[in-house]
Amino acid sequence: MLDKESAADAPIRGRTLYPGDEGFEEACSGWLLTVEHRPAAIVVAADADDAAAAIRFAAETGYPVAVQSTGHGKSVPADGAVFIATGELRELSVDPRAGTARIGAGLRWGEVLAAAAEHGLAPLCGSSGQVGVMGYLTGGGLPLTARTYGFAADHVRSLDVVTADGLLRTVSPDQEPDLFWAVRGGKSNFGVVVAAEIELLPLRTIYGGELYYPGEDPRHAALVLGSYLSWAKEQPDEMSSSATLLRFPDAPQLPEELRGRSFVQVRVVYTGEGELGKRLVEPLRALGPEKDTCGAMPYAQITEIYQDPKNPVMAHLRSALLHELDAEAVEELVSFIDPSAPGGPFPGIELRHLGGALNRPPGRSHAVSTQGAAFHLWLRVPAPAEQADAARKAADQVLDRLRRWDTGAMLPGFLFDHDSAPERVRRAYTEADYRRLATLKAKYDPNHLFRINHNILPLSNGERTPS
Repeated sequence: MLDKESAADAPIRGRTLYPGDEGFEEACSGWLLTVEHRPAAIVVAADADDAAAAIRFAAETGYPVAVQSTGHGKSVPADGAVFIATGELRELSVDPRAGTARIGAGLRWGEVLAAAAEHGLAPLCGSSGQVGVMGYLTGGGLPLTARTYGFAADHVRSLDVVTADGLLRTVSPDQEPDLFWAVRGGKSNFGVVVAAEIELLPLRTIYGGELYYPGEDPRHAALVLGSYLSWAKEQPDEMSSSATLLRFPDAPQLPEELRGRSFVQVRVVYTGEGELGKRLVEPLRALGPEKDTCGAMPYAQITEIYQDPKNPVMAHLRSALLHELDAEAVEELVSFIDPSAPGGPFPGIELRHLGGALNRPPGRSHAVSTQGAAFHLWLRVPAPAEQADAARKAADQVLDRLRRWDTGAMLPGFLFDHDSAPERVRRAYTEADYRRLATLKAKYDPNHLFRINHNILPLSNGERTPS
């Protein structure tokens, strides 16, 4: 057990917390409540030096290191670890002339959105303004404008990362390019990223919103989903979109207009001229949505399209990368929201359309790829403690029935507790990229200090990567 006396030699400007201390539970909690951390000690870092001191202490004493900002991507319990909380690393500056921002690891995307918008600029954020910037960037970052601009990792100029030797390194295409490549996709396997410099886009407005279609009639739900899939194939790269299948329980805590109902929900984000965006969406409107919020909007409001939950949740999260979907896939998908089927748990099934810029080589290469997939599947199943096993079985059922369309690959930014084992982590990378990551892991973290994550095993000389 890590004791206060032995940790006192590490000079920390921020707070050091131990089990039983006030604020300990709050500091290691986070948005996703289905994974619980029980670290030996928490360092609430005030600066990069604090992260470096904590890492040096862990290296000297044999404790593993865990890192967390908002806890949206929790995957492995940080039991017995030195836990570095980066939420107070809140550096934020925008250079409007260069079109860049420097961002600390404690920021959330909503804060960067607001700061960039003051200068008519935009960061490549995802669906929630509450998500921490660094876990998103190092996981690759799948923006709402992904088909236009690619992964957010494409637009990272440099990273400040503290490696296992306790050194703070600024990595970029010109400074330690191998490590720069590895961290963008390899996440916390190579160190603790404390700050980043990113490119911003001169994007003030978009055309976007959501369309809700009633889904109680399976035939109508299949028509809507099939029509969306056909429509998506014809769209230019400026149009990014997704379809979500939802079935709500008949629960009194839900709004009356949702209670016991099913929906097919389509969301669109168009980065071109607004009038053309409106015309492109007309075929979706012709399907008769019950609700339509599509229109021109400031880019700073882009995360409002998805309305992701802001408060912590108990949910079982899974993901996959899928091939193109045919009529049989549509039939399988809509069966999950058929109100005549046995009830609960009720997975939310999102299909994010890929392609476009995601299929083009990035200007700054990294370890993230769709591996040629047409859609990203993301499952969210409510999982209160008494329904945890049922939630996992519900997610398994969805993935089992969609196995014919599963590419077998995944995105590193969407690996959660079920996918944290090394053999499943392997699926998030091409064979060549995984071998390169494992080789670099051996170089930068030979003692496997950073293993409380979706773990990449260090590759020894002559060793083969896991199959």
